[in-house]
Amino acid sequence: MGQFLKGLVVREQSGFFRVEVEDGQHYVCRLRGRLLEEAQPSDIAAIGDRVHITPLEVQENAPEGTITGVIEEVEERSSALSRAARTEGNRGAGQSEREQVIVANAEQAFFVFAAAQPTPSLRMLDRFIVAGEKSGIETLYIVINKIDLMTAEDQTRVTAEFAPYKKLDYRLLFTSALTGQGVDELRALLQNRLSVLTGPSGVGKTSLLNVVQPGLGRAVKSVSASNFEGIHTTRDSELVKLEGGGYLADTPGLRTLAMWDIEPEELDAYFVEIAPLVEKCRFNDCTHIHEPGCAVRAALAKGDISKQRYESYLKLREELEAAYAL
Repeated sequence: MGQFLKGLVVREQSGFFRVEVEDGQHYVCRLRGRLLEEAQPSDIAAIGDRVHITPLEVQENAPEGTITGVIEEVEERSSALSRAARTEGNRGAGQSEREQVIVANAEQAFFVFAAAQPTPSLRMLDRFIVAGEKSGIETLYIVINKIDLMTAEDQTRVTAEFAPYKKLDYRLLFTSALTGQGVDELRALLQNRLSVLTGPSGVGKTSLLNVVQPGLGRAVKSVSASNFEGIHTTRDSELVKLEGGGYLADTPGLRTLAMWDIEPEELDAYFVEIAPLVEKCRFNDCTHIHEPGCAVRAALAKGDISKQRYESYLKLREELEAAYAL
């Protein structure tokens, strides 16, 4: 056919990429060999990437009806929500870890946690928020789901636990798939944007998605048989086109979220309440743990910084220092 087409990667499966082009047609593509020649510390392409492809006239080894192509170029990303992953084979440019891109070019992220059953892990939430701040994603939301399961005691606890995030201007959405509370607001926010919805396992994401758009929870979990039969699935994430416009990246429940490309001394920049205080510390290399004249610990003592958030900072810094020591 001889010309490049611009498209959006909507699914990645074992080195095959499903690309949607401007007219809505889907192509199953591989990366051009020259893109694979040099070992990379990051995923070369991921869902959400904008790419240029060459359609192939001969559909070798493709199931009937499948249109194939080759990815020639991956455009520069505006954002990348990522985590560290262990390297395998030749991947990783010689490093023990590489960047696994959960979604590229997302405009907003929704971090979903349950109000109850299971009780939300605020340490895990802070980990997601740090990754979100690092990613360059424009807007971060915290979705507190399963609010129909809250007892009066739970309601008091949840209000207190999430108050520091509201104070930091993170927008909170309270939702219930059972009662429909908050669903209209979430649906409106998703329209005409490229969004990612992620969180730990068991928080009710699939049920929530199914009330946002009937069948959406099933769609994001399905594995299409039309890609290439027999390909082992290594990633379950995909972009799904929404009826109201826009795309949603739903990801599998994440048990862990290892920080990518954050050095211990950089961590304070991704805690929005700590970052403005850093220049007021007596020492330029202040760790905010034990040094005299630390503006961060002074703010903690006055109650200007949440103790829970500060403890999350300490825990993550300890983890990063151990990783960099290795």
